[in-house]
Amino acid sequence: MGLLLLLTSMLLYSYFHSERVVNAQLLFTITAIHLSIEPAPDVTRDTNVTLKCQTFVSSAGPEALSREYTIYKNGNTIYSKTTSTSEDLLYPLSEARVSNSGKYKCMISIEGENMTSEAKKLTVTGLSKPVLHINKGVVSEGEEITAKCTAPGETGSFFFYFFIDSKEIKDMQVNSNQAEVQLHFSSTGIHKIHCGYTVLVTPDSFKSNESDSFTVSVRELPIAAVLEIFPKSRIYEGDKLNIFCKVKINDSRTSSESISLYLMQGSQLLSSGYSALNHSMVALAKDPGEFECRLKKGIVIKLDTTVVSVTELFSVPTLTMSPAEVFQKEYMRLTCKSESSASERLGRDELTYTLDPPGSLMTPEGNGIFLGQALLYDFNYTCVAQAKEIVKRSEPLTVRPKVPVSTPKISVVDRAVIGKPLKILCQSDNGSLPISYTLLSGHDQLNTTIVKELFQRAIFTVNISKPDEISKYMCEARNSRKEAPRSKRLNATVIVPLTNAILTVLPPLAEISEGDNIYLICGVNGTPPVTFKWYRFGNEHPLHTTTYNSNNTNYQVSALSKEHSGMYYCSADNHANQVVYSDLVTIEVRVKGAAVSVWSERPPEEGNDEESSMVSNEPDVEYTEVVHPCPLDHARVPPKKGTETVYSELQNSQHGATDHHDYGSVEYAELNSERPEIHHFPPEVNHHQELPVPVD
Repeated sequence: MGLLLLLTSMLLYSYFHSERVVNAQLLFTITAIHLSIEPAPDVTRDTNVTLKCQTFVSSAGPEALSREYTIYKNGNTIYSKTTSTSEDLLYPLSEARVSNSGKYKCMISIEGENMTSEAKKLTVTGLSKPVLHINKGVVSEGEEITAKCTAPGETGSFFFYFFIDSKEIKDMQVNSNQAEVQLHFSSTGIHKIHCGYTVLVTPDSFKSNESDSFTVSVRELPIAAVLEIFPKSRIYEGDKLNIFCKVKINDSRTSSESISLYLMQGSQLLSSGYSALNHSMVALAKDPGEFECRLKKGIVIKLDTTVVSVTELFSVPTLTMSPAEVFQKEYMRLTCKSESSASERLGRDELTYTLDPPGSLMTPEGNGIFLGQALLYDFNYTCVAQAKEIVKRSEPLTVRPKVPVSTPKISVVDRAVIGKPLKILCQSDNGSLPISYTLLSGHDQLNTTIVKELFQRAIFTVNISKPDEISKYMCEARNSRKEAPRSKRLNATVIVPLTNAILTVLPPLAEISEGDNIYLICGVNGTPPVTFKWYRFGNEHPLHTTTYNSNNTNYQVSALSKEHSGMYYCSADNHANQVVYSDLVTIEVRVKGAAVSVWSERPPEEGNDEESSMVSNEPDVEYTEVVHPCPLDHARVPPKKGTETVYSELQNSQHGATDHHDYGSVEYAELNSERPEIHHFPPEVNHHQELPVPVD
């Protein structure tokens, strides 16, 4: 038991002791860190600058904490130190230079806990004056000198610049405060040399003043390039030129070794070698007339140039065509000619002309004249003039044969409607543009249109008042001097607008009773097909609609009742888009057997032989007067002055006759009213217009 107590006490002591050690090590915090630049953030060159890193730490431990300091410049580590003291870190920058300029930070790290100060910027101004050294003050052309430029006391990354006569010759980047280059001089005389430098401090740069200048005297080498050309004057095309390029040495002590020669004409190198060059060639007026003899020794270049004037033996020929425009398979003439020639050097027959390509089917008709037919396609011709081995070619001449216009076709655009503007299209399938189209009426020319673009069309607008007028129109097409082909006469369907719509009822109105079937026959004058519609007055929707290829058709109403009594009318429309309406017809459905008040005028009795013989060839005719008991509302339907009797010729309907009556092949119904007669209504318009619905 006593042993157990002893062990427990030892364990508890060990635990509490280790816990105190841990707490002593962990009980601290970094409260602040500051970086300062002394004596100031902006200083001049050679100032002693100190970066001071001051840290504030709160700690409960009895022992000093280990601190690790790091100094950064522009994000890069430049210094680090570990210390166990609480003293401030001092980082000296003795005799500061421009290269010390930049942004600095200080960071402290204690037991894994870090803190970084704010950035402080140090700016150091002032650079030392560069010093230039050269190894020679007198040199010959092409000789090199050594120049060294130094930035005394400066550090960092440098760009050095070297100048000859204030013109920058070389630059180089180095990481030391001096640079050395080799300089040479391409011209003789006195030259001045100086240098300068720039210190790179990212992201800035600082430029120094310029060094003192040094004078270098450059002597001319006793050598020269010599160019000679024969003949010296009155040179014509085809003459032979002899050209000499050589080296002239004015001092016997100068060697001709390492001297190169180049003979050039414009940018073309004719010959190259050493000591002397000899070149022969034929003179051409088209070539550049400047020749150059170039001498090169090291970096030294000597030139001698001569301009040669060459008289043209004959000018570049031109190729022309007549006539200026030609159609396929038409004859044409090509003429090749040089406008000028040197008659003092060239005989009349020495200058010859040929046509290229040779197999172009053109026959020579004299020197420079060629005859032949135009091809069916475009073709390029070139004229070649030649004399004394001089050959000159003309610019290519492209002959584009035109295609004769084909017989035009005449047609109607959209539809031909009496009373509306009629558009007529005249068009040829083939023919080169421009094409002139002329519209004719008989032999009279009405109008002309010139088609110049590929998708342009020749459209003429006319007016016709009768259908047979349309066949008078023709058109002709022309794109050449030849006779213009004419189209056939215009053949197209002419639409006559509808007129005189009449609604007829079968059987006669006086005989309509309950249970009967009636036919509402709508007839018009005009061109079919016709769209017919039947209406009952007071209802805006039609009872029936049909399109029929005739001027009349019917609508059957079966098994009549008293409810079918009322006023009816019909409308008609064709491709002229002008709707016409019939007058109203009043239908009264009576009870079978009821008396009606009607009168009718029938054909003469069979007993009257004389009168019968006069009408024996006519169909049976019946005239019925229909009395309308219900007057129209004149405020809704425009009245017509006077009394009008309308006769309608009714052909048998294809649907058959009525159930109760056999009406002959032709019937005439006279519809008279006790009210004033009314026009067809509403007036003809270009769209369907329904009749108004009456108000009780």
